[in-house]
Amino acid sequence: MTTRRTFLQTSLLGAGALALPKAFSSAAGKSSRAKVVSTWDFGVGANGAAWKVLAAGGAALDAVEAGARWAEADLCNPTVGHCGNPDRDGVLTLDASIMAGDGRCGSVAALEDIDHPISVARAVMEKSPHVMLVGAGAQQFAVQQGFAKKKLITPEAAQRWREWLKTAEYKPQINAERAKLPGNKDNHDTLGMLALDASGNLAGACTTSGMAWKLHGRVGDSPIIGAGLYVDNDVGAATASGQGEEMIRNAASHLVVELMRQGRSPAQACREAIDRVVHKRPEASKTLQVCFLAMNKDGEVGAFALHKGFVYAVCDAAKQDALLDSQSVYTTEQT
Repeated sequence: MTTRRTFLQTSLLGAGALALPKAFSSAAGKSSRAKVVSTWDFGVGANGAAWKVLAAGGAALDAVEAGARWAEADLCNPTVGHCGNPDRDGVLTLDASIMAGDGRCGSVAALEDIDHPISVARAVMEKSPHVMLVGAGAQQFAVQQGFAKKKLITPEAAQRWREWLKTAEYKPQINAERAKLPGNKDNHDTLGMLALDASGNLAGACTTSGMAWKLHGRVGDSPIIGAGLYVDNDVGAATASGQGEEMIRNAASHLVVELMRQGRSPAQACREAIDRVVHKRPEASKTLQVCFLAMNKDGEVGAFALHKGFVYAVCDAAKQDALLDSQSVYTTEQT
């Protein structure tokens, strides 16, 4: 019987990616230490793009950029890249961050009409004296760096926005693929990706179009270093998904890494970070989703979510397209 997960893995990999196992097999000896993990179902396809880099002995930073670029351009998802849902004014804005294990990082937020925000974020890191650029300034910088402006919002996303205008209700949903709001099918809100390369270096990337129907100018956790993403070669890396405001309030991904520094396993660190979020905002814990994915410097992976439904993808020389259910604090799903 075809399950939802089987269908998603097959459809996300596509015809080209289905040929990847042969490449995995031939390159496995070069990259036995390498690993890449990412959030949600579409992480399988993103991992496939990143693994091509890692299997050839490439750097973790190049791998996560490649995986994020796949999600921004080849995937068509309502909360990542060019197919993302717009804000309440009908404007599509994109956020992204990238970070290397040596502390180098860059990000962009509220970026319009540039189809690879992750690469603009890397350019901010490598070609500017800054960490973060936003809005019109981020777009201006991108154009100066050779990125082309193009109208990104799709007709389908514009139609979803017009449907939403009939109620104009902004109410984020737990695991919103199950929500009945217009246009919210498969409305996962972030691709977060972490990679370890054959040299033992870590890197991470986040990319998103953010919450559908948000206030114009709203920025979530994905481009905030320490909130949606944090990487430290001495310890490990973490990324977050879910309600971005909660990640920002708790510097959540940095918290997960610091808990690993204190000796917690990746899964333990993710669980304790969720406890911190709930302790600060217990009244919201029933209505928001918080998810963490972490990997330590030895390649051990762990995840935890507040509510059931979070899945994450793992790819290394042994398993090329594993999609795993995260543990959760609450085991019943909100529908």
